[in-house]
Amino acid sequence: MDAEDFGFGTQIRKSPYFDATVRWGAKGFSVYNHMYIPRDFGDPEQNFWNLVNDAILCDVAVERQVEITGPDAAKFVQMLTPRDLSKMAVGQCKYILITNAQGGILNDPILLRLAENHFWISLADSDILLWAQGVAVHSGMDVSICEPDVSPLQLQGPKSGEIMRALFGDSIMDLKYYWLREVDLDGIPLIVSRTGWSSELGYELYLRDGSQGDVLWEKIMATGMAYGLKPGHTSSIRRIEGGMLSYHADADIHTNPFELGFDRLVNLDMDADFIGKAALRRIKEKGVTRKQVGLVIDCDPLKGPNTTFWAINKNGTNVGKVTSAVYSPRLEKNIALAMVSVESAVIGSEVEVITPSGPTRATVVERPFYDPKKSLAAA
Repeated sequence: MDAEDFGFGTQIRKSPYFDATVRWGAKGFSVYNHMYIPRDFGDPEQNFWNLVNDAILCDVAVERQVEITGPDAAKFVQMLTPRDLSKMAVGQCKYILITNAQGGILNDPILLRLAENHFWISLADSDILLWAQGVAVHSGMDVSICEPDVSPLQLQGPKSGEIMRALFGDSIMDLKYYWLREVDLDGIPLIVSRTGWSSELGYELYLRDGSQGDVLWEKIMATGMAYGLKPGHTSSIRRIEGGMLSYHADADIHTNPFELGFDRLVNLDMDADFIGKAALRRIKEKGVTRKQVGLVIDCDPLKGPNTTFWAINKNGTNVGKVTSAVYSPRLEKNIALAMVSVESAVIGSEVEVITPSGPTRATVVERPFYDPKKSLAAA
């Protein structure tokens, strides 16, 4: 299939790797941050096994960067998030939440600190560039906010470290989990971080020159072939196993951090002010009425991820919804993330899930479902 066969017009942007992914077998795309993202390289179960046994290369240029620079950059970034950034070093990355005045989550990005007054917010699927520019208007702070020419790739899986060593030499091996480094690959300017949306060992390579996307993709694939590298897409199976959020599915503007168990990402005691601080204080004092839980759904293996929210009932009353569900071939179970009433969030309790095939029994369990201490990714 030719790359030109895909398209809804120029309003949906193509990444610098788009043509390469089509050449390497991408058969279907979704839209994320107004860009195409490959979602089909064949059997999603095989994609999962490629990821957990060897390595996959994913086009995640849809993770757009909001670049914040200027004398007040650090103060401004802190205003966007309830996570305490006071000890964040240059070269460090942090998983953060961006909240609105009501304490609702607008995005759950990775924050990268490239220099004292230079930050990138690496986005999930929502328009934080517009939010940040709007917040800046009356902030009185001296900041510049833009979307730079930066397009990430994800190299994920247990063999990703060996592939990185083959690409960049031994020195890359001391890059710590959630840290970044500025590197150059045969003249291609990159930021490399030990991060990724897979819960496996992995790296993200942020290309800083979109004209070299094709060359970068081919270089990585050529080097990685000896290690079993395959082209792939972010794995719904692995991310649900790891309890990782998908924005708009597992969280949205009406979800607050405490419902997700993200208390560690909210510091109400720090001196710095941030958007949503008063609301989040009220929510914490009052307590939440619903919580995210894991579910094991007792039915035949699901044919793919859910495409609608499935109702959850208990004793004939609706108590919540399944937000992300999939069959895990490794665990040999149907696993799901769900939002349920606090009363129904008791580990071991049983509920009824209304699947497209009909009602079925499910059990509330701890999440993540696999490697809860993130020992694989942080190794």
